[in-house]
Amino acid sequence: MARRAVLLAVAALALFGANAARAGTPALVVDAATGKVLLAERATDPWYPASITKLMTTYVALDLVRQGKVSMNSLLTMSPEAAAEPPSKMGFKPGTQLTLENALRIILVKSANDVSMMIGEGLAGSVERYAALMNEASRRLGMRESRWYNQNGLPDERQQTSARDMAILARALLYEFPEHEDLFRIGALKLGRKVIRNHNGLLGRYPGADGMKTGFICMGGFNVVATATQNGRRLIAVVMGYPSAKERDLRAANLFDQGFSSFGWAMQTVDQLPPSGTMSPPNMRSYVCGPNKRLPQEDDETSVVASAANGNGDNPISSLFSPSTYATASAGAARALSGRTSLGPRVEFEPIPIWLGATPGTVAEDDAGKKAKPVGIAAKPVPAKRVARGKAGAPAAAATLTAPVPGTNPGEGQAVTTLRSNVSPASRPALSAGLNKKPAAETKPKLGALSAGAKASPGHGAIKPKPATPSAAAKADTKEQAKPKARTAAKPPSRPEKRASAPKPGTAAASN
Repeated sequence: MARRAVLLAVAALALFGANAARAGTPALVVDAATGKVLLAERATDPWYPASITKLMTTYVALDLVRQGKVSMNSLLTMSPEAAAEPPSKMGFKPGTQLTLENALRIILVKSANDVSMMIGEGLAGSVERYAALMNEASRRLGMRESRWYNQNGLPDERQQTSARDMAILARALLYEFPEHEDLFRIGALKLGRKVIRNHNGLLGRYPGADGMKTGFICMGGFNVVATATQNGRRLIAVVMGYPSAKERDLRAANLFDQGFSSFGWAMQTVDQLPPSGTMSPPNMRSYVCGPNKRLPQEDDETSVVASAANGNGDNPISSLFSPSTYATASAGAARALSGRTSLGPRVEFEPIPIWLGATPGTVAEDDAGKKAKPVGIAAKPVPAKRVARGKAGAPAAAATLTAPVPGTNPGEGQAVTTLRSNVSPASRPALSAGLNKKPAAETKPKLGALSAGAKASPGHGAIKPKPATPSAAAKADTKEQAKPKARTAAKPPSRPEKRASAPKPGTAAASN
């Protein structure tokens, strides 16, 4: 029975692989300026988005800034629920605060799930209310296949999107928020001594690659939304469902190669792509993550695709990811992709500083339990590179988007506001007070101040009292003491006299 089950599993894998190889996984290349489709394959099929979800999270946040409801300097607070999200994450403790700008930088570079949830709770009050804003924005943009239930892309069978929808979203981000375009091209961040590298393996390795976002979960495979510019022309590529970051990046590079060699003068625009007949995304878990139980990371260069159950290493699903299986459906004829089989080595980027709280230069200690301390870094924005408006038309759905509030400035210089989540409000004042409290070592005692029951000692702030001025009687008595006396013992006086004597220098008077 066991052998029969194994043979059936192998047959099922082979059948799935053959069918999938004919269809391919989602792939799309769009001219960013015109929206024209240059290459498309299963572009409207639903797919699990993984962390490319964070592009929609970013869109909603920037839209709220544009409306003047928040600013890039608004403070967000990490809740216990957000801090408990699984990796990839920053691992901040509950009560940690970040500006919205630093939070967006982190989710686009580190793809931190805890910070993504922090944004949703901070800007809308809960994950559910922020997801409603994401769905509302999707409808305005014309993203037909997208359904959002969380802000970070962690597995949820209800959450889905398509290559077409993500290309529409990428165009909206580029042309509605050109002043924030630098968020998508950051190569690395620096928090104190820690340097955080971007997962996007195309940055610095493919000519002209200039941004966007990667994503990975076992259910959906390795995904990427990427942009690249050559000779003043910018393209958007979307790739989904690959077994490793390396193969995903090579696929995107090949798509860019073909896209830059094509102009698609008579092709349809991305919003005109017909709906798919597929109703739900395929679950790629058993094919992408394999039986070895190792969970890949977003920048994992090694494929961990499941091998065939017979153990011979032949994987029927591997044909799904062969470049020769892809057809350029939009061109109406099958063409093999270019022969690119490698990318350049990863480059070292100058990291952009980020910080905790509202003040630049403040970070947490590497080891938990120590208080925050300032470090010698200064905020340095990435040089902005805006899209030439003269060559680019706005997305077709842009007219239905929320217009900016006149007179608002979505950039720097606005007053810092603190946004609070509805989650665990009772614990936040104490946590915030603890984070903002000055270290005890910086508190200096006042000169001469003594705690209850303490004894003063020379050289430690004790006050030396001034000797008392002797009275006339005391002076006379002193003269009498100075006269030589007989060696015979004198009788003690019947009534002792009171003498005034000065206290010894260096001692403090005791207080009752």
